[in-house]
Amino acid sequence: MKHLSVAVLLSLSAFAMFAACAQDGESSLPPPAVSPQYLADPATLDAGQVGGMQKQLLDWPNLARYRDDNAALPASEAGRVVFYGDSITDGWGRVPGTEFFPGKPYVNRGISGQTTAQMLLRFRQDVIELRPEAVVILAGTNDIAGNTGPATLDMIEDNLRSMAELAAAHRIRVVLASVLPASAYPWRPGYRPAGRIRALNDWMRRYAADNGLVYLDYYTAMANAEGGLDPELAGDGVHPTPTGYAVMAPLAEQAIATALKQ
Repeated sequence: MKHLSVAVLLSLSAFAMFAACAQDGESSLPPPAVSPQYLADPATLDAGQVGGMQKQLLDWPNLARYRDDNAALPASEAGRVVFYGDSITDGWGRVPGTEFFPGKPYVNRGISGQTTAQMLLRFRQDVIELRPEAVVILAGTNDIAGNTGPATLDMIEDNLRSMAELAAAHRIRVVLASVLPASAYPWRPGYRPAGRIRALNDWMRRYAADNGLVYLDYYTAMANAEGGLDPELAGDGVHPTPTGYAVMAPLAEQAIATALKQ
């Protein structure tokens, strides 16, 4: 056993997690995805792949991304809201043709590719210390895609629950946004995430209702019959176009207004 390769050990670990999923009621869904790089024989990885993973490990939650921007903000601001998420948030106002709530004291703290585990680690720096009145959390699709390793629905839910509890402890109102529809991931050929996305959104809706949070339902307004996004809303099926963000914006504003009244 001591001579087993890292790839074999990782594969055995992933198999054990898949087996646990069946016991956790996820047997009707496809097993969690995982980045092929994490299961590959290290000798088969090229210098760029290894360098990318090394860079990520040096600052796994990417605290460096917004450290200077946070320091430049006023200590507090009336009506401040942090939009907290992955590439879908990151691109809002940065994708050509999109606007990020002009004239509003809203702060974008999205980082492309991130999972809820990474977001939980930077929550204090990029949300709590900014002293917002509310936070809009949009996350989970990269967990389902296995960007930082296989993640069960329970694992994703635990991270979202922890972020919500941290916010509540600091009197920050919480808006939990549904994961956007996706019937496929361009970077995970062959994987079909729609069922897991629906299951995670169902949990978020129930959790928000049970805990006095606001559930922001992007999914219902955007999903097609396959549980994905039509090209006019997301050219690659995942990342919104300007038209997609235009659908999302009034829904976000309504959810924020509801949260701030609580």
